[in-house]
Amino acid sequence: MTGSRTARVVSPQVGALDALSRWLGSRLPNATGIHLRNVRNLPGADMSGQTILFDAVWHQVGTEHTKGMVVRVKPTQHTLHLDDLFNEHYAIIQLMHAQKHVRVAKPLWFETNSSILGAPFFVMEKIEGRVALNYPPYSNSGLLVDAGPAERRSVWESAVRQLASIQLVPVTSAAFLALPGGPTGFDQEVSRWRRFLSWVDPGSELTLLRATFKRLLAAGPSNKADGIAWGDARLGNMMIDSNFEVAAVVNWEQPSLGGALHDLGWWLQCDYNQTTRQGFSRLDGMGDRADTIALWSEVSGKSAADIEWYEAFACFKMECLALRMAALRKKSVGSGTADPGRRTAEMLNRL
Repeated sequence: MTGSRTARVVSPQVGALDALSRWLGSRLPNATGIHLRNVRNLPGADMSGQTILFDAVWHQVGTEHTKGMVVRVKPTQHTLHLDDLFNEHYAIIQLMHAQKHVRVAKPLWFETNSSILGAPFFVMEKIEGRVALNYPPYSNSGLLVDAGPAERRSVWESAVRQLASIQLVPVTSAAFLALPGGPTGFDQEVSRWRRFLSWVDPGSELTLLRATFKRLLAAGPSNKADGIAWGDARLGNMMIDSNFEVAAVVNWEQPSLGGALHDLGWWLQCDYNQTTRQGFSRLDGMGDRADTIALWSEVSGKSAADIEWYEAFACFKMECLALRMAALRKKSVGSGTADPGRRTAEMLNRL
C-alpha cells in the first residue's frame, strides 16, 4: 500500500507515533535514532480500523536505513463487519506472501499489545502504486480514464489474473479461516451472512430482504467449487504500478473458505456497479463480463458454472452492508437503502 490516494497528515496522535517509534526499536536489532517521516492516515478507512502509512528511518552500524511501512490497527468500535477476523487478516497475507501466487505486501510484524496504539495492530511493507478508486467511479474519473486502451487492458488482465490466482493457493493451507456454520466452506459462508442479516435486522422488520434470502438459498447452485475467498474482490482493492500491472492485492479483512466463485461473483457485481448501473460505458481496453469469466476460468482452472447465482448472492451481501453503513452513519433505511432486497430479488427473477 502507498500514499498515492489523497491522504491527511497525522498530527493529533504524536504520543501514539512516539510509542510506535519506540516499538519499532524492539523489532529492529541494534537500530538507533528511529524516527518516522511522511506519516499519513489513509482516508475512508475508519470502518476497517486505522491505516497509517509512513517511512521509518534508523541508523544501524553507522548506515542510515529507510523503509516504507503500513500499519493496520484493529477496529474496536463502529465496525462494518460482524466477525472479528483481524488475526486472520494478517494470517492470510502471510499465506499469500509465502505461496507467491498472489502479489501482496510483505507482512512484517503482528502486535497483540493494545497499550501501544490502543488496539492490536500489524505492520507490512509499503507498496508504491495507484488505485482505481470507486468514488468517483473508476469508469468516469481517475487512473483508468487517464490511461490509454492498451494500458487499461494491461490493468484489467493483470487484475483478473491476480484474482484467479488466489485459487491456486491450496484450501488445506488456510484451515485457520474456518468459521462456524457447517462442514463445508460454502455452508460457513451462507451461515456468516445469515448471522449478518440478523445483526442488521434484529427485529425481522425487513421482510423483502429476508424473503429474498430464502429465495436465494432455495435456488442454490450446483457448482460449489472450494477455494479461498478474498472477501472484498474488486479492482479498487488493488495497487497498480507504473507499468499498469497489479503491484499488490490489499484489504483482506473478511477472508473465508466460502469457495472460489464468491470472489468472482463479487468482482463482477462491483464492476457492474462501476459501469452499467451508473450509466457509464465500459472504457476501451477493459474486458467485459464474458472476458473476465473466461480469463478467470483459464487461470484458476475452475468452472464458473452458476456464476449468476454468486452474482445475486454478492448483491445480497452489498444490500446488507449498505444497511450496516447506514446504521453507522445514523441514516434511516430509506436513506440510500430503499427497499432492501429489491435488487437481489430482481436478479433472482432472471436466473
